[in-house]
Amino acid sequence: MAVNENHIFSPGYRISVNGVQIYYEYFDHEDPDAKVVVLVHGFLSSTISFRKLLPYLTKTYKVISLDLPGFGQSEKSTSFIYKLSNYGQLIIDLLDKLNIQNAILIGHSMGGQISMHAAKKSPKRIEKLILLGCCSYVKRASRSLIACSYLPLFTWGMRNWIQRKDVKENLLSVLHDSKLVTEEMIESYKKPISEVAFTHSLIRLLRQREGDMCSQDLNQIEQPVLMLWGKEDKVMPVKTGYRLKHDLPNAELIVYEKCGHLLMEEKPQEICSEINRFIEEGVTQGTAFQQETS
Repeated sequence: MAVNENHIFSPGYRISVNGVQIYYEYFDHEDPDAKVVVLVHGFLSSTISFRKLLPYLTKTYKVISLDLPGFGQSEKSTSFIYKLSNYGQLIIDLLDKLNIQNAILIGHSMGGQISMHAAKKSPKRIEKLILLGCCSYVKRASRSLIACSYLPLFTWGMRNWIQRKDVKENLLSVLHDSKLVTEEMIESYKKPISEVAFTHSLIRLLRQREGDMCSQDLNQIEQPVLMLWGKEDKVMPVKTGYRLKHDLPNAELIVYEKCGHLLMEEKPQEICSEINRFIEEGVTQGTAFQQETS
C-alpha cells in the first residue's frame, strides 16, 4: 500500500457544539456510501496523534478527527463541564450537527473511555468501537488534590509543570522505538500544550473528571469492540486490556510486540489493516492473541 505516512492535508473547520467551539478535520471519500470513522484523541494530545494513521484510513472511509474541548485548537471553554460522559455526549452532538446518522469511533487512551461513553449513550448511532491503548479503571482524583487545585498558587505550579515537561522525554516514555522521536515530531506534539488557557482546562479536567467506567457499566456496551494494545505500553499496561476484554461483552483484543502506548505512531499500517478487517468482517467472539510485527 503506497501511502505517504508523514503528511496529509485537509482543511480544518470550526463548529459550535452546545456553545463550545470545536476544531475538527474532515476527510471526504469518493464513495458516498463509505462508512464514517471518528478519531478521538487522548490526554495531553490532539488531532496530531492520528497523523500517521490518517493516510491509511482515508483510503477507505470518510474520516473526522476532532480536538476535544480544552485541547488542541478547540476552545478552552470555561463553561464546559470536563467529564468523560460529557465528552461522550459531545461526540453524539457533533454527529447531529454534521448530520451523520451512524459512525465508528476510534479512541486512543482517554479517548477510548470517551468513545465508550458515546457508545453507551447512543448504541444505535455508534456501530462499533476501536480502542487503542484504552485508558481504563482510573479513579477520580482524590478530594485532597481537588481541594489543592483551588489554592492561589496551584495554577502557577501547574503552568510551571507544563513548561518544564520535556516533550521529548514524554514521547520516549510512550513509544517503544526511540528512533521515531524526531524534532518535527516533538514540535508537533509540543504546540497544542503551549497555550496559557490550556493550563486552566487541565485544572478543570482534574476537578470535574469522574472515574473511568466500572465493570457494571462496561457490561452494558454491546457493540463489537476491537482493542489494540502495545505489549510494552507503560501508560496502560497490557494487563488492563485483558481486564477490559473480560468486562466488555463483545470484544476482541490484539497485542502487538515491540510497541508502546502510542500505537498510531509505531504501527499505523498494521493497526489499519486490523481496523479494516474488523469493520468489514466484524468481531471474533472471545478472541485474544498477540501479533508480532517488525
